[in-house]
Amino acid sequence: MSQSERVAIFRRLHESGCFVMPNPWDAGSARWLRGRGYKALATTSAGFAFTRGLADQDVPLEMMLEHIAEMVAALPDIPLNADFEDGYADSPAEMAANVAACVATGVAGLSIEDATGRSADPLYPFGLAVERIGAARAAIDATGSGVLLTARAEGVLVHGPSALPDVLERIGAFADAGADVLYAPGLRTREEFAAVVAAAGGRPVNALVFGDLGHSVPDLAGLGIRRISIGAAMARAAWAGFMTVAEEIAGLGTFTGFAQNAVSAPLNAFFRDDLKART
Repeated sequence: MSQSERVAIFRRLHESGCFVMPNPWDAGSARWLRGRGYKALATTSAGFAFTRGLADQDVPLEMMLEHIAEMVAALPDIPLNADFEDGYADSPAEMAANVAACVATGVAGLSIEDATGRSADPLYPFGLAVERIGAARAAIDATGSGVLLTARAEGVLVHGPSALPDVLERIGAFADAGADVLYAPGLRTREEFAAVVAAAGGRPVNALVFGDLGHSVPDLAGLGIRRISIGAAMARAAWAGFMTVAEEIAGLGTFTGFAQNAVSAPLNAFFRDDLKART
């Protein structure tokens, strides 16, 4: 399936209803999720970083582009959205060049956030943040790919609920700057989700569900959410199981944690059948 076909599918998914877009961290987890019937998937910068022995936001640009290209290749018939952090540059021009490189991997969508990753100045100033989304929009348009641009307003995630008014202002400005999808990670309450949907002015909104927030898919759909992603939650769940048994063995010398393991037979059967289906 061509990139344009995957982009068209991705756009249709955002037109009505609400779909869940999980975040695999490697080709195996991506193929498994595809096999479970998910219609679109997204990368997770944190989940991938952990596989390389790095902290989130410490993956260099070229390594991330290689990972995104590998994930696209693993999913030739469903859309992939790239978690592209802050575009790997501060200046709009440099970020735009990186966005074009991300589009060239074959993704159907990508997200740009307004967080800098720096503790001293964790968010880009309002004007610069909006300019960066406009530059990303122009870079995507120049490729003629139609790739969907998701703009992330990170204020609540960085500063807590008190930052919601600033986040809402940014969401509206990002929509005006050309974002196809709006995303404010860190929200927890129905009121917060509803406020972001209103600020998006009719554009699709992505909700991050990073734990048990007490909202089901129908609950969020009822608030007007079009897309749900889970960030690094699945990767963290996998690491939690790994760390639990590792600590038990090291500390107690026992192996009871393995009782929770999934057996290998279903995994082997799935991956063998999956490989046959795509070769």
